[in-house]
Amino acid sequence: MTEIYLILHNIRSLHNVGSLFRTADGAGVKKIFLTGFTGCPPRKEIHKTALGAEEHVEWSHHWELEEVLKTLKREGVQIVGVESDAQSQHYLQIAYAPAVAFILGNEVWGVEPEIREQVDQLVQIPMYGIKESLNVAVCGGILLYGVREVMVHRGQLPQQVQTSP
Repeated sequence: MTEIYLILHNIRSLHNVGSLFRTADGAGVKKIFLTGFTGCPPRKEIHKTALGAEEHVEWSHHWELEEVLKTLKREGVQIVGVESDAQSQHYLQIAYAPAVAFILGNEVWGVEPEIREQVDQLVQIPMYGIKESLNVAVCGGILLYGVREVMVHRGQLPQQVQTSP
């Protein structure tokens, strides 16, 4: 069974955190790890954009990212950093493991170099304009839905679409 995890490291905007909770819920993320100074529920700013998804998506907070990475690696989870880097590959052209965790970094610094050294893979979303990066919540949405579609087409995930009641 394929499992997708999301690691939000040092995300400063609670609105971005809330948006990522809602996106993670829609994309079927198993768990969100909030690390460093990333804000945690319950917070009105998170709830405003998550619209209750923070109550349905499993999450935990850890001050130290390294403990999360060690635990996930021990469990056989592929760790993927999302960052523009000379070693980064296009996010849709990677063979993802049955269990994968994506690290999204700070809105200004991204995934820091010392963290990049600890991941199994670096991926990026191509940029075609002047700016070098997307808003972290937008990046997370494109990434999670794009990767999910690739996994569905490769037979790693069932195509389960929930319809509104």
